[in-house]
Amino acid sequence: MEWNVYLSGEIHTDWRDKIIAGCKAHNLSVSFSSAVTNHEASDAAGDVLGKEDNSFWRDHKSAKVNSIRIKTMLESCDLAVVRFGDKYKQWNAAFDAGYCTALGTPYITLHDDNLNKLSYHPHSQNRLDDYFLVGQYAVKHQLD
Repeated sequence: MEWNVYLSGEIHTDWRDKIIAGCKAHNLSVSFSSAVTNHEASDAAGDVLGKEDNSFWRDHKSAKVNSIRIKTMLESCDLAVVRFGDKYKQWNAAFDAGYCTALGTPYITLHDDNLNKLSYHPHSQNRLDDYFLVGQYAVKHQLD
């Protein structure tokens, strides 16, 4: 059986590459999907629907196209890995984890140990961790 794994969350580090490389190194049968992680490509996702002269509408259309794509991938994945970085508030990652919870899709949360100490969302991070179905620390140690 091949697992379909969706990689969600922060886009400023190489965590996705490490997970993909680790699975390849162990010959695991896993296919990966992810949101568009290149800012320019993400901003241009709606351009297929026609050129916009107003940047607001270009951004709006691209956000909708990206949302349809992400929703479709989350609904079809067997497992999601949701990474919370410490530089931004990661609302997209929190939304993806919540959507997985609503769908009944298992997910793994990954974040640095210091994230729970940050002032802007320690409680919400703990709530998300309450729902995850695979231990984040066990996964982290397997990837190190």
